[in-house]
Amino acid sequence: MSSAGSLVDERVPAIAELRHRLHRIPELSFEEFKTADAIRAELDRLKVAHIDGVTNAPTATIALIGEKTKPCVALRSDIDALPIHEKTNLPYASTHAGRMHACGHDGHIATLLGVASILKSIESQLNVCVKLIWQPAEEGGGGAERLVTAGVLDGRIGPKVEAIFGLHGWPGLPCGTVATKAGALLAATDNFKATFIGKGCHGAYPHLGADPIATAAEAVTSLQKTVSRETDPTDACVVTIGLFNAGTAVNIIPDTATIEATVRTLTREQRARARDVLERRMRGIALANNCRLDFLWTEGYPATINDPATADYVAKIARQTFGNERFLPVARPSMGGEDFSYYLEKVPGCFFLIGVEPKSCPPGTYPTLHSDCYDFTDDALAIGMRMFVELVINWGR
Repeated sequence: MSSAGSLVDERVPAIAELRHRLHRIPELSFEEFKTADAIRAELDRLKVAHIDGVTNAPTATIALIGEKTKPCVALRSDIDALPIHEKTNLPYASTHAGRMHACGHDGHIATLLGVASILKSIESQLNVCVKLIWQPAEEGGGGAERLVTAGVLDGRIGPKVEAIFGLHGWPGLPCGTVATKAGALLAATDNFKATFIGKGCHGAYPHLGADPIATAAEAVTSLQKTVSRETDPTDACVVTIGLFNAGTAVNIIPDTATIEATVRTLTREQRARARDVLERRMRGIALANNCRLDFLWTEGYPATINDPATADYVAKIARQTFGNERFLPVARPSMGGEDFSYYLEKVPGCFFLIGVEPKSCPPGTYPTLHSDCYDFTDDALAIGMRMFVELVINWGR
């Protein structure tokens, strides 16, 4: 058998071209029909069996390689894009106006298709069954949760999964590097909408009403005390108010004012505590200002919490494959979020990062995720493919 490195190197040019084709056709969450067609066509070309669509996720594709009686390891790629107008001026830029692969999911899709090609070529030598998952709607749609509910892990769709791995291109890391950590890697992503209900009146006579704008403004500043005064300094909590809507004219006090926010936490305990504290503060402020509060909390993704043993395995594979200097232990979690967390709630697994900053790029200048100038770096494809392949062929040894 050829080495994993040579198998990867043979395929990189074709996989880079495939990524460029995918980059041209970005599609939003649960609308990834052209993308799914491209994935399935490539799997058909490789003669890899696949399941097209699952309950409530028709654009999902699940492929199986290896004997189903062997332990099953899953690899996952997300496939959706973002509602952003691309400004990269690349020759393979988006052909879908107002949509682009600004988070690099085109790179993730292509990486996993390259892995499928390699694993199919050595299928008889695998000591595991590999379940490859192309998942829709990571960008806010919670596609992972739908796939878990449909049975992608528990044995209803293909064999029961023993462990799962996922990756993400990361602009903060130089190309050629791999990074992760045990425990919390990314945050829970909850939101709330709080409407302060007062009594509208003429702006010249505020004493005749109850001002919801002043009340909401007081809440905006007070809510930061949830972090500074009601959160253990060794824990993490972010409260960001991103929307403030009220009023129709400068001389009218309206009946209502609404604020909306995102709340990021790293533990289940802090997640529950933050919700309770935020609601209590706003109800107290509303009462003090003779207003009422309509509070709506919307749960987002859970925190992405890597299984310690599986994270250690990823670190070991990265070091033995690329050298100690190219594995970068993550010192602190990021407060971004990922729906890979739903898989990690059910089975042991690890989500890891691969660098996409070109070596020629000054540190910190490469476009960030969700930028209208972001592009997944072709040189990172080989790193992602090699990691996935090595994780599979070394599992259980």
